[in-house]
Amino acid sequence: MISLKRLQAGALSAGMAVLAFGPLAFTAPAAAAEVLATVNGVNITDDDLRIAAEDLGDNIPRQLDAKARRQYLLDYMIDGTLVAREGLQEKLDQGPDFAKQLAYYRSKILMEAVLTKVARDAVTPENLKKTYDDAAKAQKPEEEIHARHILVATQAEAEAVEKRLKAGEDFAKIANELSKDTGSDGGDLGWFTREKVVPAFADAAFRLKVGDISAPVKTEFGWHVIQVLAVRQTQFPPFDQIKNQVTAYVIQKAQTEFVEGLRKNAKIVRMEPAPTPPAPVPAPDKK
Repeated sequence: MISLKRLQAGALSAGMAVLAFGPLAFTAPAAAAEVLATVNGVNITDDDLRIAAEDLGDNIPRQLDAKARRQYLLDYMIDGTLVAREGLQEKLDQGPDFAKQLAYYRSKILMEAVLTKVARDAVTPENLKKTYDDAAKAQKPEEEIHARHILVATQAEAEAVEKRLKAGEDFAKIANELSKDTGSDGGDLGWFTREKVVPAFADAAFRLKVGDISAPVKTEFGWHVIQVLAVRQTQFPPFDQIKNQVTAYVIQKAQTEFVEGLRKNAKIVRMEPAPTPPAPVPAPDKK
């Protein structure tokens, strides 16, 4: 069974970064390549630009608009063609490492092509729906609360805050005046489940009834006075809200299982033993 957390984390990558493909992996090439430039008689086409764009990825300056991006890629291809021609003239393709590098990149491109096909075949409406439904069934509802707090340095300050609140003063006003947590507006922490906050804070907050003011609570951050504003049960998000996460999970799971299947049926001989995992660090003695 899978859960929302597993959908968010994605499938095990088996140490292979290539298993993570973006939408470009499914982009179909144009039916007929358009020649955009020639360099000493060598054509540069829109197909070449598409391949270059996939290769460069995030290295293309993000501030470029569509026209400038196209020009950037065209200039990149023109320069690359000129430099590559120079390399041929200097017979650098006949160097001892060139054939090895060429073989490596050929294998890499073939690997990416196979894994892209695996991904495309896995992403079907039926598979996405089943994955989502399985995750939704496995996700048990949890209690979550909407709370706010005021964080101060000492117990005495927290007791003074508690007294002012129970006398009827405005919570948000005191929070904005005194709280060390300047990142929350009026002390508002929004909605959260128990595991999202430190244990001492959770133990105190989740015991409160709606509207109650807590006694001072000590955590590693200081002293808190907490008020719970509302309580509800978590709801599994709708499919459209997490479709991208479901898709990524399905792709990575299919690719991982495919590679693991190839490994299982292959004869792999390591000339060097695989490194042993590090020994677990013993927990310190409790005093």
